[in-house]
Amino acid sequence: MLPNCLDALQGRRGALGLAPVTHAVVLLVDGLGTPALTPRAGHARTLASRLAIDGSISSVFPTTTAAALATLTTGTPPGEHGLVGYTVFDAAHDRVVNQLTGWDAAMTADWQRVPTLFETADAAGLASIAIGPARYRESGFTHAVLRGAEYRSGASVADRLARAAEALSGPPALVYVYVPELDSASHAHGLDSPNWVSALEELDAAVAGFLPRLGRTHGLLATADHGVVDVPHEAQRLVPLELLEGVRHVAGEPRCLQLHLEPGESHDVHAERWRAAEGNRAWVATRAEAIEAGWFGRVAPEVLPRIGDVLIAARKRIAYYVDPDDTGRKMIGQHGSLSPDELTIPLLRFGVFAP
Repeated sequence: MLPNCLDALQGRRGALGLAPVTHAVVLLVDGLGTPALTPRAGHARTLASRLAIDGSISSVFPTTTAAALATLTTGTPPGEHGLVGYTVFDAAHDRVVNQLTGWDAAMTADWQRVPTLFETADAAGLASIAIGPARYRESGFTHAVLRGAEYRSGASVADRLARAAEALSGPPALVYVYVPELDSASHAHGLDSPNWVSALEELDAAVAGFLPRLGRTHGLLATADHGVVDVPHEAQRLVPLELLEGVRHVAGEPRCLQLHLEPGESHDVHAERWRAAEGNRAWVATRAEAIEAGWFGRVAPEVLPRIGDVLIAARKRIAYYVDPDDTGRKMIGQHGSLSPDELTIPLLRFGVFAP
């Protein structure tokens, strides 16, 4: 998506056939899957007006913010950029690291391994602006996936789109706008809650107010990083201790566990043990099987140890927990696995990007 925006900014029509522009705006709505948006189209008439025309695309695996945003901003799959989960095994320090909040001095600058497309834009003489909540400005994750962009903040969705509108009057630029509100509402309250619908309505109203600011050389793409499924408390599964025998670390997230085994443990044996226990509730694969199936895209040798020896991706509307006291058990909306609800995301075109 961003490579196509760079093409448009440089007067070329890439794979998406985007018209040439002076300003390309990408609106990333965290957690806005097409299967959630479609039945609530009446609450988002501006966004939904493009659904039948523009359709949907697929997110990446795992369907989690760290992996998907890094793919958006680098144009490479998780197996290349290296953010292969919500929490990921750091072999050099024998620990599991949270990819959104766990960046520390031990995380080297090249943990996210590839240049961002904002850096590519800068090398081409183009400005890049990233707009999001102020609290994310100095995070390690922000520095990893938004390298090369000037960060500007806005408290609400409307504030952030107002910053984007201001950028339209400046020099040619790639403008990225991040909206976390819907994802937060789904985690806390679920997709079927009035809280999520209210966040959707607020987003749609802000987009409707922004569109008239688009001129004849401005284009907007609205998309998401992943979709969400609601997992009620009674559908949570506490992992039996026998399935954790020989497991050194558990990474990933509740919808997609990544098990790192003790040295000498058989990947195949552990995978078969999980298949026998879970049946059709989950897709179970060894690391080798997942890579062969293309789950992570092309995988660089340095990234191999970060991927679990065995992966358990929830197939049903369930979530796996190892610790009964895990505070994450309060979450309702979840994501991370391979279901259509999590993978299917909109790609909506506005301004001169609208065919």
